[in-house]
Amino acid sequence: MTEELNNENITADASLDCIGLYCPIPIARTREEIDKLEVGQVLEVEADDPAAEEDIKRWAKHTEHEILSFKKEGKILHFMIKKTN
Repeated sequence: MTEELNNENITADASLDCIGLYCPIPIARTREEIDKLEVGQVLEVEADDPAAEEDIKRWAKHTEHEILSFKKEGKILHFMIKKTN
């Protein structure tokens, strides 16, 4: 079962393209990019590695960042992640 959180009104403060990159690169780059943001800012991440869905969701839960939206369009995964700490 794939959970989809979708809010079209979210505006990203930064974007990260991980298309064509495979584990562990998408999660490593996501961590690097979120560290550059201020608390409350939003990072948009796109990836096509099937493992990225579970990896990024698990990482966000572990680090207490908030996934504001998640959707799949074909093989492309779209995340909107709010930095919370």
